[in-house]
Amino acid sequence: MTERITDEIIEYVGILAKLELSGEEKKQAKQDMTRMLDYMDKLNELDTDGVEPMSHVFPVSNVFREDVIVEEEAEILANAPAKKDGCFMVPKSV
Repeated sequence: MTERITDEIIEYVGILAKLELSGEEKKQAKQDMTRMLDYMDKLNELDTDGVEPMSHVFPVSNVFREDVIVEEEAEILANAPAKKDGCFMVPKSV
Protein backbone atom coordinates (compact mmCIF):
# COMPACT_ATOMS: atom_id res chain seq x y z
CA MET A 1 0.00 0.00 0.00
CA THR A 2 1.25 3.46 -0.80
CA GLU A 3 1.97 5.87 2.01
CA ARG A 4 -1.20 7.92 2.50
CA ILE A 5 -0.13 9.78 5.62
CA THR A 6 2.86 11.93 4.83
CA ASP A 7 5.07 14.00 7.10
CA GLU A 8 3.43 17.10 5.64
CA ILE A 9 -0.02 15.87 6.69
CA ILE A 10 1.21 15.17 10.24
CA GLU A 11 2.77 18.65 10.37
CA TYR A 12 -0.46 20.22 9.09
CA VAL A 13 -2.63 18.34 11.60
CA GLY A 14 -0.24 19.44 14.35
CA ILE A 15 -0.66 23.06 13.29
CA LEU A 16 -4.47 22.72 13.19
CA ALA A 17 -4.50 21.14 16.66
CA LYS A 18 -1.97 23.68 17.92
CA LEU A 19 0.38 20.90 19.00
CA GLU A 20 4.14 20.86 18.98
CA LEU A 21 5.06 17.26 18.33
CA SER A 22 8.51 15.81 18.79
CA GLY A 23 9.99 13.58 16.10
CA GLU A 24 8.97 10.44 17.99
CA GLU A 25 5.43 11.77 18.54
CA LYS A 26 5.11 12.57 14.83
CA LYS A 27 6.26 9.07 13.96
CA GLN A 28 3.72 7.56 16.40
CA ALA A 29 0.92 9.81 15.11
CA LYS A 30 1.73 8.77 11.54
CA GLN A 31 1.51 5.09 12.50
CA ASP A 32 -1.74 5.64 14.40
CA MET A 33 -3.38 7.52 11.54
CA THR A 34 -2.26 4.87 9.05
CA ARG A 35 -3.81 2.15 11.25
CA MET A 36 -7.05 4.14 11.43
CA LEU A 37 -7.25 4.46 7.65
CA ASP A 38 -6.45 0.75 7.25
CA TYR A 39 -9.30 -0.06 9.62
CA MET A 40 -11.67 2.16 7.64
CA ASP A 41 -10.64 0.32 4.46
CA LYS A 42 -11.42 -2.97 6.19
CA LEU A 43 -14.86 -1.67 7.19
CA ASN A 44 -15.49 -0.54 3.61
CA GLU A 45 -15.05 -4.17 2.48
CA LEU A 46 -18.19 -5.20 4.39
CA ASP A 47 -21.35 -5.89 2.41
CA THR A 48 -23.90 -3.40 3.74
CA ASP A 49 -26.57 -3.93 1.07
CA GLY A 50 -29.97 -4.07 2.72
CA VAL A 51 -28.70 -2.58 5.99
CA GLU A 52 -30.73 0.44 6.95
CA PRO A 53 -28.72 3.50 8.08
CA MET A 54 -29.18 4.42 11.72
CA SER A 55 -28.19 7.15 14.11
CA HIS A 56 -28.42 5.05 17.27
CA VAL A 57 -27.72 1.44 18.09
CA PHE A 58 -30.90 1.19 20.15
CA PRO A 59 -34.32 2.26 18.89
CA VAL A 60 -34.98 5.76 20.16
CA SER A 61 -38.38 7.36 20.26
CA ASN A 62 -39.74 10.56 21.69
CA VAL A 63 -39.63 10.11 25.46
CA PHE A 64 -41.47 13.32 26.31
CA ARG A 65 -44.97 13.11 27.69
CA GLU A 66 -47.91 14.83 26.10
CA ASP A 67 -48.67 18.32 27.41
CA VAL A 68 -51.68 18.23 29.69
CA ILE A 69 -53.31 21.40 30.97
CA VAL A 70 -53.95 21.13 34.70
CA GLU A 71 -55.83 23.75 36.61
CA GLU A 72 -53.71 24.07 39.76
CA GLU A 73 -53.42 27.83 39.85
CA ALA A 74 -54.38 28.21 43.50
CA GLU A 75 -51.90 25.55 44.61
CA ILE A 76 -49.06 27.04 42.55
CA LEU A 77 -49.63 30.58 43.80
CA ALA A 78 -50.29 29.57 47.42
CA ASN A 79 -46.79 30.49 48.61
CA ALA A 80 -46.21 33.43 46.27
CA PRO A 81 -45.20 36.59 48.17
CA ALA A 82 -47.13 38.73 45.66
CA LYS A 83 -49.65 37.82 42.99
CA LYS A 84 -51.98 39.60 40.58
CA ASP A 85 -54.57 38.19 38.16
CA GLY A 86 -53.35 34.61 38.67
CA CYS A 87 -49.70 35.48 38.02
CA PHE A 88 -46.58 35.96 40.12
CA MET A 89 -45.67 39.59 40.75
CA VAL A 90 -41.95 40.27 40.64
CA PRO A 91 -39.92 43.44 41.01
CA LYS A 92 -39.39 45.41 37.84
CA SER A 93 -35.96 44.89 36.28
CA VAL A 94 -34.41 46.64 33.33
